[in-house]
Amino acid sequence: MESMAAGGNLATMSKLSPSSLVAPSHPRFLCPRPGIHSPGALHHRRNLFSMARDPQKPSTLANVLIGDSNKPVAPLATDQVPGRSYGPDEPRKGADILVEALEREGVTDVFAYPGGASMEIHQALTRSPSIANHLFRHEQGEIFAAEGYARSTARPGVCIATSGPGATNLVTGLADALLDSIPLVAITGQVACCMIGTTAFQEIPIMEITRSITKHNYQVLDVDDIPRVVREAFFLATSGRPGPVLVDIPKDIQQQLAVPTWDQTIRLTGYISRLPKHPRRTHLEQIIRLVLESKKPVLCVGGGCMNSSDELRRFVELTGIPVASTLTGLGVCPTPGELPLHGTAYANHAVDKSDLLLAFGVRFDDLVTGTSAEAKTVHIDVEAKEIWKHKPPPHVSICGDVKLALEGVNQLLEETLVHKKLDFSAWREELDHEQKGKLPLGLKTYGDEIPPQYAIQVLDELTNGEAIVATSVGQHQMWAAQWYNYKRPRQWLSSSGLGAKGFGLPAIAGAAVGNPGRVVVAIDGDGSFLMNMQELAVIRVENLPVKMMVLNSTNNQHLGMVVHADLGNPEEEPEIFPDFVTIAEGFDIPGARVTRKGDVREAIRKMLETPGPYLLDVIVPHQELMCCLD
Repeated sequence: MESMAAGGNLATMSKLSPSSLVAPSHPRFLCPRPGIHSPGALHHRRNLFSMARDPQKPSTLANVLIGDSNKPVAPLATDQVPGRSYGPDEPRKGADILVEALEREGVTDVFAYPGGASMEIHQALTRSPSIANHLFRHEQGEIFAAEGYARSTARPGVCIATSGPGATNLVTGLADALLDSIPLVAITGQVACCMIGTTAFQEIPIMEITRSITKHNYQVLDVDDIPRVVREAFFLATSGRPGPVLVDIPKDIQQQLAVPTWDQTIRLTGYISRLPKHPRRTHLEQIIRLVLESKKPVLCVGGGCMNSSDELRRFVELTGIPVASTLTGLGVCPTPGELPLHGTAYANHAVDKSDLLLAFGVRFDDLVTGTSAEAKTVHIDVEAKEIWKHKPPPHVSICGDVKLALEGVNQLLEETLVHKKLDFSAWREELDHEQKGKLPLGLKTYGDEIPPQYAIQVLDELTNGEAIVATSVGQHQMWAAQWYNYKRPRQWLSSSGLGAKGFGLPAIAGAAVGNPGRVVVAIDGDGSFLMNMQELAVIRVENLPVKMMVLNSTNNQHLGMVVHADLGNPEEEPEIFPDFVTIAEGFDIPGARVTRKGDVREAIRKMLETPGPYLLDVIVPHQELMCCLD
């Protein structure tokens, strides 16, 4: 990332900047570090608040914090005329420049929670003719919603928070987006430049905190840099391996007046030079040769293939190779013989018995099974470090865009007619025998109690596999991955790499914002649902058609895959707590509870047919264990 900062000016801090615990004394700072006398010093520590620097100006706290910059201070937001009424050469606040920069990036929805250091941005949002703010009730909820929006739409999600606790509440979401390669731009307010490093109220070194969990981060110290920084942030978030970018903007920078320059050059020469190039023909020919030599190939598809679904399907049609999907790759290449890799014995069997593993867009983390010692490996990924994690090294590796690589392979197959020589029918029959015979997914029964897998199976049937589904983390996540049949990319939203509980509800609300008219369902566990259920408020206020199916093992005593102990009595409905149906009603959201298997289908049908949001509390046996991760 070093070269990412190359070419940048000193008015913009990035990952390579010194710790923000020590305020740099750059001459363009509005005020220097207290106690340091420099050419740019406007006052000394002893008279920081004691006198006005201009006899015509009152000694107000605002004047001290804004400083004697050569850029005038804008009037209060209440003095501005609503609507985009600026002329091309008319000065406007830094906050308005920021919002207009977002508009120029095509942003129509942001997820922002207000605070003192970001209030100017919120005021500017009210003057935007095209951006809607969705007020989630917690910053973690807002960034999970931005993730759900991005995961389901392929457009970068945008969230905004204030300084201090607002910014730190985004940390989990930033880490989640980094691990799952989700394009995200997070904007945080910050204390005034001259207060950075003084442990001011709600000041936190968010640059240092987020340095290792973002793809890049910026601290804007010159209002003129805002247009360039926003362009760079979106370019970084969406190019190469997507990921989160944080932009930290001090309050006085938001308040300064400036005439924006929109045609500034992006200063990412080093980063751009390292972006993957078009794959070489010789590498593509090597892949085809290995496929021709193999008897038992398996195609392992990960989240890196999210934008190459059509090319993958064509490759499978041409070759007939069985497909195994990781958790993040669900729905990318659905075929009748798709083998969900996470938590199914037959998929692990297929990979273990294969003689060639084609790993496309997979990062081989500790939850993804390895290959047999005899198998050859082809690995395509956009990031080089993910390729070299594989031990032993792959026989053929391509650091590049899976979409471009597959386009090239498919073209070679069709040009040479090599695909007509391929026949893996015997291998597919062997896997079908394992899948449908020896190692099927099991469905335990407990009398008239509701197996959680059955509830998901019914949901799949009633929605025809067309719903966008979000989960949190736990048993319900594995059941939803195994028992719902995803037909296309971006239907499955889950915190996979980080495994963040509380992800499902805000994520599906964000997906509802980005996908009006689509059926959106949160499948959640009782423990995970409790973590962010405050977002029922925004779901009700915006009347988002979010359907919530809580697989409730009662009393939150068990936390599914963490503990399996007989600590409650699910047969006694009065003992069930918390009462999710009553909680939903407190938010003016209708709901119902179902306790018997025979009532499940009608209960889910009612949930789906009820306009607006709806909560269905499905009481499942607490004895139910997660399917073995073989």
